[in-house]
Amino acid sequence: MGDEINENCSTCETETSGTRTAHHDEKIIKELINRLNRIEGQVRGVKGMIERHVYCDDVLNQITSAQSALDGVSKLLLEKHFKSCVKDRLSQGDDEVIDELLKTIFRMKR
Repeated sequence: MGDEINENCSTCETETSGTRTAHHDEKIIKELINRLNRIEGQVRGVKGMIERHVYCDDVLNQITSAQSALDGVSKLLLEKHFKSCVKDRLSQGDDEVIDELLKTIFRMKR
């Protein structure tokens, strides 16, 4: 992800293929990747606990911890999405982003 974004490019830009991309700064990307790497380790740990026949309650506590960590990643990404992608699309008159965002939030709340 380069720093060169042309002046007509929105934060969540639609490429010619129709796929949108996010343009978050490298600090945020690094933070998200670090969190996801830790979560990946937690999930591998849960798998190992099950393979070792660790007491169910202990495994469930580790699963809850991994889910909480994923929720943290979701909240951070949602915050950045609001402050960049959604803000840019609204400023360009794209009100469809509101329905898209509501669907995403409702899905997250299930």
